[in-house]
Amino acid sequence: QVQLVESGGGLVQPGGSLRLSCAASRSIISFNAMGWYRQAPGKQRELVARIISGGSTSYADSVKGRFTISRDNAENMVYLQMNSLKPEDTALYYCNVVHRFTGVGYWGQGTQVTVSS
Repeated sequence: QVQLVESGGGLVQPGGSLRLSCAASRSIISFNAMGWYRQAPGKQRELVARIISGGSTSYADSVKGRFTISRDNAENMVYLQMNSLKPEDTALYYCNVVHRFTGVGYWGQGTQVTVSS
């Protein structure tokens, strides 16, 4: 079991930046894949960015070049740096981790990101 707490969301103008943080209640070394998902009203939850234990990253096409995912194993943290934000980035953003041996995934409660002028 692990508890995940997201933070860093808020209201930002188009073109602005936010940094989301995901704090895990225990060591994230046991988790192979860590990612950020988002869900906008009336839409399905979608993968935004993922990082695996070796450091490889992948991004949704819609955020490539604007978002950067990173992890800090020592601090049990996962981050999502979001630059050049657009109104279509508005969503509830969730942190997700997948245990490397069991394949069980865990979710946080989400943090709201609203991009509006």
